[in-house]
Amino acid sequence: MELIGRFRDPDRGQPRRPDNGGAVANQEPSRSLLWPAVLVGIGVAGSLDEIVLHQLLRWHHFYDRGSQAAGLIADGIFHLGSTATLVIGLVLLMTRWRTGRDPLRQAVAGILVGAGGFNLYDGIIQHKLLGLHQVRAGAPNNLPYDLVFIAIAAVVLLAGLLLLRLASSPSATPSRTVRNWGNG
Repeated sequence: MELIGRFRDPDRGQPRRPDNGGAVANQEPSRSLLWPAVLVGIGVAGSLDEIVLHQLLRWHHFYDRGSQAAGLIADGIFHLGSTATLVIGLVLLMTRWRTGRDPLRQAVAGILVGAGGFNLYDGIIQHKLLGLHQVRAGAPNNLPYDLVFIAIAAVVLLAGLLLLRLASSPSATPSRTVRNWGNG
């Protein structure tokens, strides 16, 4: 079977997607904006946690059970990881931007899902179950900090899921179906 018309790249003879990012591009799930946007959300949440809670407010380190030096090293590794996640997510998001049906809504939804999911994991698993650190180390009562942290994370995650549902509904955006009516 040979592709003809505007779906063949005349320079390389390879099949290509239409330039308008329409229905043909949307059929390839590996080109979705969701996962790159989730990575961006994880990277943003991790970076904000590191900058605001670790550095500016000095409420905790990534690992509070050891010495000050161990906490600083753990913070540095965490910051490198969150920055790498953010950069990888941004690169993937920018390379896939035109493939989505509603790129802005899908990207914002993915970012919110990533940020909310990361903070919900951080608040429940790392703070409560593993006890790696608290929201505010040394506070006489961590419960109010934990409740606010987890509640904000849940709201952000739910907002992202709702926006994602709206972005994926057929009535969310006008259809941009690609029709190939011949060779020209």
